Amino acid sequence: MTKKEAIKLFEEKKVRMVWDDKEEKWYFSIVDVVAVLTESKDYLTARKYWNKLKQRLKEEGNETVTNCHQLKMHAADGKMRLTDVADTEQLFRLIQSIPSPKAEPFKLWMAEVARQRLDQLQDPELSIHQALEDYRRLGYSDNWINQRLKSIEIRKGLTDQWKSHEVKEGQEFATLTDIIYNSWVGLSAKEYKQLKGLKKENLRDNMTNEELVLNMLAELSTTSITKVKNPQGLAENSKCAAEGGNVAAVARKELESKTGRSVISPLSAKRFFESQLPNKDKENEEDNGE
Repeated sequence: MTKKEAIKLFEEKKVRMVWDDKEEKWYFSIVDVVAVLTESKDYLTARKYWNKLKQRLKEEGNETVTNCHQLKMHAADGKMRLTDVADTEQLFRLIQSIPSPKAEPFKLWMAEVARQRLDQLQDPELSIHQALEDYRRLGYSDNWINQRLKSIEIRKGLTDQWKSHEVKEGQEFATLTDIIYNSWVGLSAKEYKQLKGLKKENLRDNMTNEELVLNMLAELSTTSITKVKNPQGLAENSKCAAEGGNVAAVARKELESKTGRSVISPLSAKRFFESQLPNKDKENEEDNGE
């Protein structure tokens, strides 16, 4: 079972959500929804409201509250913390207990969010289009976006191979990924992120074009080697991961010998692109407050 966390905006307020691909449903952070409906100025106020409401509903024997469970989500301090969540059906029932002029607009918003995700599952092109638009809004170049979307496809192919070769999702996936990075970058994923000054940000979202291409080569090579050698379990797959990473390491050394500079950049992708702008363009961005 794979769960993917996301943040959606309702009238500029953040609502944390987790998509469960096995159940094919969204789980919403209840305290975030409460903050929206009660127009709370901070999460502490919203949390207190939810705690009182939850207690009252439990005393009334409300089954919706009883069936609610918790999932880990990123908190305001950046750490993963357990928070009460509800699926769409449960949340519709809870909203009825919160007097708010925003209740009906929020219900419509929830229904639309759920519909969009189900549409994307039926038509993968919609999901790709959504990702493209999201990256554009964040300021990435079209060339980088094309590379990033391709890298997602290649990564999916690799993880599918791992699943079919007795590698467990989670820690074992992370271990093999670290082996690939160490083989061609010389750093673990954690060390690579530290080099770029990243904390919770996605590493691949902060690779330059060259880094993305070489990482794709490493993962695609690992996929091809895995198909041929048919390894079983973590130990055997580790050897394939190292071999795949070494293919990219050879390409990296060749490129660096021709350019006279390191491929591995301490800059995030956006900062790297900004550093390539002519001075005049940089000055215009600063004048515009960007």
